[in-house]
Amino acid sequence: MQKIKNIIFDYGNVIFEIDFNKTQNALLQLGIINSTEFFAHKSHHNLFSDFETAAITPAQFRDGIRHAAQNNKLTDEEIDAAWNSLLIGVPPGIHEVLLKLKQKYRTFLLSNNNVTHYKYIVDYLKREYGMNDNSELFEKAYYSQDMFLRKPNVEIFEQVIAENDLDPAETLFIDDSPQHIAGAKLAGLNTLLMTKHPKDLEQVLIENGIR
Repeated sequence: MQKIKNIIFDYGNVIFEIDFNKTQNALLQLGIINSTEFFAHKSHHNLFSDFETAAITPAQFRDGIRHAAQNNKLTDEEIDAAWNSLLIGVPPGIHEVLLKLKQKYRTFLLSNNNVTHYKYIVDYLKREYGMNDNSELFEKAYYSQDMFLRKPNVEIFEQVIAENDLDPAETLFIDDSPQHIAGAKLAGLNTLLMTKHPKDLEQVLIENGIR
């Protein structure tokens, strides 16, 4: 790996802790009996991909959950609470790590997200950290629902590279999903699979020569 000048970060379980088990259990409680296959880390129902690329609205997403649960009486609030249950939060000190890195590298965020989770995250950042959003932490933050693309499609990486005139050979992409890492490699990016808790981000970076 030649000298890294740019870093593209995933959000979930790299910066912001998430727990898929919580949402799987919550979906099970709503009546989706195959919830561990319906929504998982490495694969899931197309409903979630469609929501992350803004192919469907929040209302259509909720109707999809009602259909999967075979229960049209589920309320919007019940569905949103189940869907948001995987969102845990940002460990202390991680924002400071990102701000320090921003002084030495061009840094970007590239997140598969959706409007419901994004609203929850923004409310969380305002409440817990007094931040309006993630924009101050990076040169630019990219979200799948705004790009109408999602990882691991190579096109989403190519768009970030092209818009910011990045040299892939000088750019590191960090993600906790092997399938996303594979997509980034197709775009020529250096990659780092995050296998530790977000609280260990700084140590992981140091171990890989990023400080």
